[in-house]
Amino acid sequence: MLYTRGANLPQLLKDRILVLDGAMGTMIQQRKLNEQQYRGLPESTRFENHAIDLKGNNELLNITHPEIILDIHRQYLAAGADLIETNTFGATTIAQDDYKMPELAREMNLAAAKLAKQACDEFSTPDKPRFVAGAVGPTPKTASISPDVNDPAVRNVTFEQLRQAYKEQVEALYEGGADVFLVETIFDTLNAKAALFAIDEFFEEKQVRLPIMISGTVTDASGRILSGQTVEAFWNSLRHAKPLTFGLNCALGATLMRPYIAELAKVCDVAVSCYPNAGLPNPMSDTGFDETPEMTSRLLDEFSKDGLVNLVGGCCGTTPAHIKAIADAVAKRSSRRWNAYKESV
Repeated sequence: MLYTRGANLPQLLKDRILVLDGAMGTMIQQRKLNEQQYRGLPESTRFENHAIDLKGNNELLNITHPEIILDIHRQYLAAGADLIETNTFGATTIAQDDYKMPELAREMNLAAAKLAKQACDEFSTPDKPRFVAGAVGPTPKTASISPDVNDPAVRNVTFEQLRQAYKEQVEALYEGGADVFLVETIFDTLNAKAALFAIDEFFEEKQVRLPIMISGTVTDASGRILSGQTVEAFWNSLRHAKPLTFGLNCALGATLMRPYIAELAKVCDVAVSCYPNAGLPNPMSDTGFDETPEMTSRLLDEFSKDGLVNLVGGCCGTTPAHIKAIADAVAKRSSRRWNAYKESV
């Protein structure tokens, strides 16, 4: 498949194990920003009179404190990340409606992609190019599951609403400089289908083609995503999108994630990704999670040693120290081999 951006990523995934960055939210939380800082005060009064609290709206920082987001990107790139995610996990009209800011979704995505692109340009070299992964999150709503236990037919979002929200997001991410679209932390396959439909629609309209990365999240020890699919069924539901990578992130941490990554490594005819949380939540920890960089990197190194993965990184609770340890550990490992039949289709 010919890509108009990120064209060398397929070969890089064959040559070595690539490294994704770690948690943006964890790094923002460590800044301990207050309500006034989220609003951009006192430097800007643009959001001074917004009616509800904005603390916790990390995507707003792309506008009110871009220097913070840029600094975090630089830290992850300095740690060895090949790809960095835009700060856009919740930058859809649907997610931003919680903060009464849906009209700002496009601006947030555009600003975020430009910041990530700036950072990647600063760190890219001929031997180690860096890439912007446009982060497309699941939204807080699910198209498959009723929010009302007494009425299983009820839905609080439609496929069309999701498609429209995702379409606006990917358009802005592309305009800002994204090299790849990362549809991540998928807990509902129907939500993901809406995102992939919007991306494909965008490709057709613009006559471009970017790599797509897909990553789901297993929500408990049953080995299923929230909408009920096993990881193999999840793969078979979305393989038509011909993703560059397919894998899992967030949720269980690497130890409990291993059997599901091993299952994907057997069935996927594309590169496999894995970027887990730093273990299980621990409110007493500085990062909110149990694992140190040494622990997380050791676990992911075992995955790479056993030929299970092509791309690794970190999700909740991981920091630049985690990513550096992971990058150092997998540098000596070979990338997983897979049947590349789909690449010629």
